[in-house]
Amino acid sequence: MAARKKTTAKKPARKKSPARRPRGSKNASGATQATDEQTVAAIVGTAGDVHKSIQKRQKPDLAFPLRTLSNVSYSQKKGFFEIGRQKKTRTLTVNTVKTFAQTLRMMGLSKELVETNDFATKRDAYYQSKNWEEAHFDEQSESDAVMDDIEALFSAQSVSREQLRFVPDEHGGAVSGRLTVIDPDRETGELIRIDCTRFGSGAYSIPSSVEHLSFETDADFVLAIETGGMFQRLQSHRFWDTSNCILVSMAGVPTRATRRFIRKLSDECTLPVYAFVDCDPYGISNIYRTLKVGSGNAAHLSQFFCVPQAHFLGVTPQDILDYELPTHPLQDVDIKRAKDALKNDPFFQSHKEWRKAIEQLLKLNVRAEQQALAKWGLNYVIERYLPDKLGATSKFLP
Repeated sequence: MAARKKTTAKKPARKKSPARRPRGSKNASGATQATDEQTVAAIVGTAGDVHKSIQKRQKPDLAFPLRTLSNVSYSQKKGFFEIGRQKKTRTLTVNTVKTFAQTLRMMGLSKELVETNDFATKRDAYYQSKNWEEAHFDEQSESDAVMDDIEALFSAQSVSREQLRFVPDEHGGAVSGRLTVIDPDRETGELIRIDCTRFGSGAYSIPSSVEHLSFETDADFVLAIETGGMFQRLQSHRFWDTSNCILVSMAGVPTRATRRFIRKLSDECTLPVYAFVDCDPYGISNIYRTLKVGSGNAAHLSQFFCVPQAHFLGVTPQDILDYELPTHPLQDVDIKRAKDALKNDPFFQSHKEWRKAIEQLLKLNVRAEQQALAKWGLNYVIERYLPDKLGATSKFLP
């Protein structure tokens, strides 16, 4: 594959371990301090507006973005879903007093977490509320909904849930290859350098929050892989070394942490991202679309978590024909998902290449998995398929 033009120092000769050259990384502790100040200011400002309304003997309210696909737009220039202007307003009334109080208490918990450099999972926040007397939550589904509202509220000020110090219980993906992750020690601030080529048969596990991380790499691209089995094959055969890349296992629909990690890595190190997923409507319209532009009910997160730089390496409908892959028939749910993508999804509607590919898949009426390439040999994907595809990146679907 042709080398990309670099804007940094000349790339050193290939070594067995990754070259240690920072590319676009920021001071982790300084960036965190500035972000924390921004987060606290947003919380204090919003609470202050509520307080002013009360002092004026007016009913305070909070306006949250409406999180539906109908309130989403897609711009090819920006490259991700954006939330629209429609909002739902929560006004303090007799009927809403408990939810309003819970929202303010959740905001207060967030402020405390930032100021004490701590964090809470959704489950932690639910149990914390048991100290809030009448404002406590009876079920976690209630606290989750309020947390989602707060996240949407502050997303308008470019503050994410992780910056509010609410972290998911889910684990991130796995990473292997020509990358050094720089992770400041939480207690001492000492910078810990994690070499992603040095995990033997294992891999680096992405933490639940990645804002504090920075990177060094001389890789040419990031390969985001749907299945853990395919990731393990490429990792065990050191595909990252022969192709000078970084491998990331998405393990299905990528978690928030995985998407944010890939986005930060791509942005700060100016790396293209290639997605390698199954050829079925779910892999295309759920896994890949979520990675690249976000989703309709979480469009307020797209500015933080989507990866506009991503392109679809495969498996494509045309690959099924070109590589004579074994297939399975499309199920009713697959057909519905594909037709919904063509009819309702602004991302696929904006790209004729994708409309053509999905229509081709529907016409073939089959789906194919990554592992179908094993028909030609267990390592055919390494020896033939990926080299073929990487030799023609300009043909990747957008």
